[in-house]
Amino acid sequence: QVQLVESGGGLVQAGGSLRLSCAASGRTFSNYALGWFRQAPGKEREFVAAISRSGGKAFYLDSVRGRFTISRDDAKNTVYLQMNNMNSEDTAVYYCAARNEPYSDSYYSQLGQYAYWGQGTQVTVSS
Repeated sequence: QVQLVESGGGLVQAGGSLRLSCAASGRTFSNYALGWFRQAPGKEREFVAAISRSGGKAFYLDSVRGRFTISRDDAKNTVYLQMNNMNSEDTAVYYCAARNEPYSDSYYSQLGQYAYWGQGTQVTVSS
C-alpha cells in the first residue's frame, strides 16, 4: 500500500504558476504509475496528467497540455505537477493518485484505474 499527501496548493493570479507536490509513503514508489486529477465545485473529478512508472511516458488533458508538466522523483518518493499560465478554469481541488504497476510502463487516465488517492489540495486562480 501507499499513502499520498499533496501540498503546494493556494491562491494564484491568472497567468501565474504553482507547483504541486505529492509525497508517498512506502518503499516501492518506483513501481507505481502516478496521476493528477482535479475536481471543481459542482463538477465531476477529471483527469489532468499521468506519468508512467519509469517517468518516460506522460499524458495530459488537452486543456492543460503545454501549460502543465508532471514529473517524478523516485529518490524523494514524490510526484510533481508544475502549472504555468494558469486561468480561472484551473480552479479546483487537485488530487494525486497511484497505481501499483510493476510489470508495465504505461500511464493511466481513468479514475477507476487508480487504487490510492491523496486527500487533495485546493488551487484557486483569481482573474
